[in-house]
Amino acid sequence: MTQNELDTSAHPPVVAEDEDEYALSGPMLIEKLEGNGITSGDIKKLKSEGYHTIESIAYTPKRALLTIKGISDAKADRISMEAAKMVPMGFTTASEFHTRRAELICVTTGSKQLDTLLGGGIETGSITEVFGEFRTGKSQLCHTLAVTCQLPIDMGGGEGKCLYIDTEGTFRPIRLVSIAQRYGLNPDDCLDNVAYARAYNAEHQLQLLHQAAAMMSESRFSLLIVDSIMSLYRTDYSGRGELSARQTHVAKYMRTLQRLADEFGIAVVITNQVVAQVDGMSSMYNPDPKKPIGGNIIAHSSTTRLSFKKGRAEQRICKIYDSPCLPESECVFAIYEDGIGDPKEDEE
Repeated sequence: MTQNELDTSAHPPVVAEDEDEYALSGPMLIEKLEGNGITSGDIKKLKSEGYHTIESIAYTPKRALLTIKGISDAKADRISMEAAKMVPMGFTTASEFHTRRAELICVTTGSKQLDTLLGGGIETGSITEVFGEFRTGKSQLCHTLAVTCQLPIDMGGGEGKCLYIDTEGTFRPIRLVSIAQRYGLNPDDCLDNVAYARAYNAEHQLQLLHQAAAMMSESRFSLLIVDSIMSLYRTDYSGRGELSARQTHVAKYMRTLQRLADEFGIAVVITNQVVAQVDGMSSMYNPDPKKPIGGNIIAHSSTTRLSFKKGRAEQRICKIYDSPCLPESECVFAIYEDGIGDPKEDEE
């Protein structure tokens, strides 16, 4: 699938393609910085390092700009100063922030019970982590969200395309076809609106985020999925000797994900694996001693953390593991041929 195919060929009625409207509400493109001592050559250098919007420059420390080949100390100062003039980064009142929060879009999961548990669905502008054992529905949720994010806002969608980074080879386009039919969408258009990439190592996984930033600056996306985030790190970094290097790279990756969420207002969903706790006494008090991998770096970087467990037959249990505003509660959902949904009455 080529970049042009993603950006121009797919125009289903459910996805807003009004570029003028998007330009007003979306991020400011980095080309607007040109002038005041900043040349088109400087813009090219910044874009080659993954900076495609003025927001990305404003959110980046000057230290990072100095690592770009051809950007001097004085030039980095000038670029940072010009970006800061155009992006509001100071204090605001809690009431203004509350108003902005009330305007956030939530993407439906396909299950009303799960949406209610999450306060409306998967929140845009933040990172939602889903962890659990194999066969608990993590990838199935990702496939469902890849379709529902394209729906109109009044149907619980985000009116945008989806970026899907797959590290385990579990992505199956045929699943999207049946989910699209459930919502009355054209399956071909739906598939065209999902930009898929397979990551082959941890470095490649990070490079794909730079490509994602370029694509998001050219077209309207509402969701970024990474399934799963720690899979490649577990093999690329082995043993305690490489733990520090691994966690530093994971922190950089999570920081980039949050920057994309802030910059483009997209929902970021990451799935994570679990590991059994074998630290003696804990298993006596915890009947299910499993914890998500990635340590405190993933824990602090994720806004909302969801724990998935197996239930009877198609049923699965979702528990709020950590959230800044949602209470610790749980609900039951189910996995069907046409994606995530509520359990049928005869199954309950």
